[in-house]
Amino acid sequence: RTTALITVAQPDHALRMARFASQCLTKMNEVTKSLELSLGPDTGELRMRVGLHSGPVAAGVLKGEKTRFQLFGDTVNTAARMESNGQLCRI
Repeated sequence: RTTALITVAQPDHALRMARFASQCLTKMNEVTKSLELSLGPDTGELRMRVGLHSGPVAAGVLKGEKTRFQLFGDTVNTAARMESNGQLCRI
């Protein structure tokens, strides 16, 4: 079992994540418009919500039928609640 700890703090981490979220929303809008042209108008109803929170997390690779990388912790749960209660196309 291997673990890694990131110890170098990024003082602008919140700004970096907000910019990333904004870029994701922009790209989602572009992809949705493209899909609407090729697949029809119902595709234009696709939307995305974003939740951000800053704090400690634990990460690991979960194996099973589908191996995946996953984050755990209160920080992740808070961000998930912010996303699920947020407005569409908003950070």
